[in-house]
Formats: sequence, structure tokens, C-alpha cells
Amino acid sequence: MKILITGGAGFIGSHLSDALIHQGHEIAVIDNLSTGSLENISELAQNKHFHFTEADVAEKEVTRKWVSWADQVYHLAAPVGVKLIMDNPVKTILSNIRMIDVLMEAVAEFNRPVLIASTSEIYGKSLDILDPQGKRKLKEDDYRIEGYSLNHRWAYANTKSLDEFLGFAYYKQCNTPVTVARFFNTVGPRQTAAYGMVIPSFVKKALRNEPIEVFGDGNQFRSFIHVEDTVSAAIKLMHAPEAKGEVFNVGNPNEISILDLAKYIIQKTGSSSEIVHVEYEKAYGKGFEEMNRRTPDISKIESLIGKIIFKELDEILEDVIAHEKQLLA
Repeated sequence: MKILITGGAGFIGSHLSDALIHQGHEIAVIDNLSTGSLENISELAQNKHFHFTEADVAEKEVTRKWVSWADQVYHLAAPVGVKLIMDNPVKTILSNIRMIDVLMEAVAEFNRPVLIASTSEIYGKSLDILDPQGKRKLKEDDYRIEGYSLNHRWAYANTKSLDEFLGFAYYKQCNTPVTVARFFNTVGPRQTAAYGMVIPSFVKKALRNEPIEVFGDGNQFRSFIHVEDTVSAAIKLMHAPEAKGEVFNVGNPNEISILDLAKYIIQKTGSSSEIVHVEYEKAYGKGFEEMNRRTPDISKIESLIGKIIFKELDEILEDVIAHEKQLLA
């Protein structure tokens, strides 16, 4: 098959490209390299079945050309990372809105199946408010609870929810085959620490024996899924007819506190790093909000594609540590 991946030079996108090339497909990638890199796709670039275009998905003629060429479309292009979102709120908002507008118009014109990568961010503080005792996980049809619009923390979440709304509007009005996957914290080799991604940041600091900064008291809980598990789930969703017109959590339901994560990384790397607590506002500015828990219920996706066998946190960290050691060397 011929498959278009927007953002295919990014962290998740490059792993998806690897997997689909390995399956024998022909891949085209559109990426403006704002957060992706040519290094991520350097090996793929040697393959005659891989095509790379450096462009923004909002460039209508470029996107329309490659959508018409493709049999399937994965939309992964997006600004990433809390730091980037807080530092560049205008870029975050306009980029997501312009891309989804152009992409969905082309996808609808040529009636191509599309998987839209959404985010667990859109749930906001739902678990903190609806379940302060921490006994439940996020379900796809849960109410979403976010903060004040003056707080740019929620800008990314709202633009990604607009991606979902527009995708499903095309599904309803034009019968465009749309599937939405809400990715939870996906980690693994190639993920950069540059935009506030917690595991590569902690590992990089630990390997250098530098202080590891934990925001707040560190008792916020997160779950982490290996990028290979995310990619596998996304491909299975694309090929499931019953997934069209639906939204699915893609994440690992096992959670860990950020403080315990920092301690575990120090232990696994044999590091002498100290843990330093930093107030959120010092890192991201006045009024910054964070959610204490963001853990997925995955019963819906498992009912469709079968039980997911996850790589455990230990294996995830081993992969990231090996990758970061290679970069340091």
C-alpha cells in the first residue's frame, strides 16, 4: 500500500515509518522539521520506497498531492512538549488548526482513511476533579475538564480536541473514514528532551550525574507506553473497519509517580544525580496548571484489537538509556 504520514520525521512518526516500511509498504512523509529531524529518518532515506517532502501540512497543494497518491493517511504532525506549547502559544494554536483544516479537506476530497493522532492532554484535570481518590482511569467518553483560557497550558489540548471535532464532522457529513487515537505518554529511542519530555530529560541528566529537576512535590502520576506499542496499536486501528468514526485511548494503564520515576532512573543508571524540586511557575510561568493523574482505561481498544502486551517500564528505560548513552558517546 501507499501510505502518507504527516510528521513522519518526528519521534513517533519515524518509528511508524520504520514499521510500515518493514511491512513492505511505500511511505511518503510530510514534515517541516520544526520538531522532527532528518536524523530520525536517515536510514529510511536510502530506501527507494520512502519519499520525504520538507513542507508544512498547511501547504495545501503539497498535502493534496500526497493525499491523492496515498491509500491511507496517518496525521501525526503537531507541535509537541509542554515547554514548546508554553513558549510559543500562537504557533501551537495556528499550526494545529491550519494543518487539520487542509488535511481533512484533502482526505475528504479523495475519501482516504485517516488516523488522527490526538492526545491525553484533552482530558485536562478530569481525574483530579472527578476522582480525587485515584480509583479510576480515563475513558474515551469522560467529560473533559480544563482550566482558564488565559492559561496557555490548555491551548494545545483545545486545538487537538478541535482536530477530533473536525475529523468526526467530516465522518458524519461526508462519510470520510476517520479514526482518532488519543496517545498517552509515549517514550522510547529518538525522543528528544528539548521540549520537556520527562524520561529522556531525566535519563540525560542521570547519565551526566547532573541534578534532576522534579516539578512540584513529584507526586503527580503518569503512565508510559513504549513507542513500538503505540505504533502497533495505531496500525491495528487503521486496519479495523469498526474503528472508523470512533476514538480510542492508546496508552499503558500502569502508572508511577514522577518522584519515583526519577529515583528509579538514578538507580538504573548508577547515577550520583541529586533530585531537586522546582516549582511549576518557576519552570513555566505564573498560573501554570498541571494534572495529578492522567492514566488510560484501555478496555475499548482491547475489545477491538485484542489484549495489548506492553513493554514494561524497565524495558522502556533500558531502551532510552542505551539510546542516550550512544548519543553521549
